[in-house]
Amino acid sequence: MHRSVTAFQGTTRIAFGPLAEVARSVHHAVAAQIRQEILAFEDATGRVVDLNLSGSADDVAARYTLPPDTRARGRPKLGVTAREVTLLPRHWDWLATQPGGASATLRRLVETARRTGAAGDRRRTAQEAAYRVMQALAGDLPGYEEALRTLFADDAEGYDRNIATWPEDVRRYCRALAFPPEPNDAAEA
Repeated sequence: MHRSVTAFQGTTRIAFGPLAEVARSVHHAVAAQIRQEILAFEDATGRVVDLNLSGSADDVAARYTLPPDTRARGRPKLGVTAREVTLLPRHWDWLATQPGGASATLRRLVETARRTGAAGDRRRTAQEAAYRVMQALAGDLPGYEEALRTLFADDAEGYDRNIATWPEDVRRYCRALAFPPEPNDAAEA
């Protein structure tokens, strides 16, 4: 799986896609000696990605190309990774009485929690990602504070009204992060 990233030069989107490709594009933009600030954002979280642009464009791309996954512990064919869990003695006692053992019970509990809280988790993650990008790209734009209020009020129509005058690339990116399609909506489209 690759990290999806979007880069902006000022308020213009200059690249998007896998990290290695975006890093290469940013390297070219910097080499062109354009004086506007360039920011790259991780699409999933809205966090700024700090890129090491030293060397050639190929060096930069190679630096951000993910090596093949080589997991050794756990059950690699199933994607299982062994980690440590700290619980109180009463929790271990309860887990010991459950069918399938502690690991199976913990997996069932996690899956149940993921199913019941998935929509809220997706919404909160989207809001946080949009907030981070808005803070970096749109903090001085008209309607910024009102857009934040409507973002956290989950008011898509109000949000759209408040960002309507923003530069097109910023508006589209922030909107896509703030109100992504629901997983079922994306499958039907």
